[in-house]
Amino acid sequence: MTTVELRTSPHIRKAPSVADIMRNVVYALLPICMFAVYQFGISALALIIVVTGSCVATEHFFCWMADKPTAIGDYSAVITGLLLALTLPPGFPLWMGVIAGFIGIGLGKTLFGGIGYNVLNPALIGRAFVQAAFPATITTWTPAFAPGRFTEFIPSTLTLPFLKPPSTEEWSAQAVDGFTGATPLALQKFEGITTDTTSLFTGMITSGSIGETSAFLIIICGLYLVVRKMMEWRLPVAMLSGAFITGGILFMINPVKYPDPIFILFSGGLMLGAIFMASDMVASPVTPKGIWVYGLLMGFLTVIIRTFGGLPEGVMYAILLGNAASPLIEAATQPKIYGAKK
Repeated sequence: MTTVELRTSPHIRKAPSVADIMRNVVYALLPICMFAVYQFGISALALIIVVTGSCVATEHFFCWMADKPTAIGDYSAVITGLLLALTLPPGFPLWMGVIAGFIGIGLGKTLFGGIGYNVLNPALIGRAFVQAAFPATITTWTPAFAPGRFTEFIPSTLTLPFLKPPSTEEWSAQAVDGFTGATPLALQKFEGITTDTTSLFTGMITSGSIGETSAFLIIICGLYLVVRKMMEWRLPVAMLSGAFITGGILFMINPVKYPDPIFILFSGGLMLGAIFMASDMVASPVTPKGIWVYGLLMGFLTVIIRTFGGLPEGVMYAILLGNAASPLIEAATQPKIYGAKK
């Protein structure tokens, strides 16, 4: 005879902790990091380790200064470090990576009160700082799949602090014949050359930030979090939709001048930003309508900045502007209380 146990509602299951969610985000980012090392070699590996280590050390330092228990066990500093490293060029000097990690955690997270209180995405705060502080270095690109990438560093990687990085042009020319030194976005914006979308999708391109090259891999890693119910899937879908719609309108207006929307989706850091940065739980709205408004706005801004701004990329600024507008969006899209009058 089978005994059936009946219980009254609510039937509450144990919710995943912050550390559980953050740990799974780290798991999702690891394949992207491994592909970056495969593409760019030991320079990419060193950059990932150093930037992540800088973020973790900074988190521990500020907790110690505030006489609070260390917060490095929640993995949030690790995620900031990994995402920040993935937005940087492969030959970015390591000492600059240390500064980026310190600013990302110190200014982008600790200043606001730590995890759960940051208004802006900490990784992008660090990226924005080095974008302003070292504009020439952060726009210097080196080729992927160089023959000696696993035995030698890119020359600029080990540059000492405050010294001018050595030129990588000769090294790049020797590494890959015909290397242009420009990313697919820069080639399209300044020279009108559109990279094959299949190469953008798979990651078989020669230049870019170490984590932005393979749209396919980023999507797969994002789906892992969606299946585990640790990501709000509407956020990346909304941002990608906003970019696709805006790019499609411009393409219909002038297909010779503006790239097609498929190229927009798979190029640059849009896929990485939409899936792993725009979906920041703290800096994004939680209202159903707000999520769509927030994502569509960032997608729209990405294309507008890319097209009409001075830089070929616009994802970083679009997400930071979206973060800043998030409280207003959430306030304006609050659902009507049941039974309340207008």
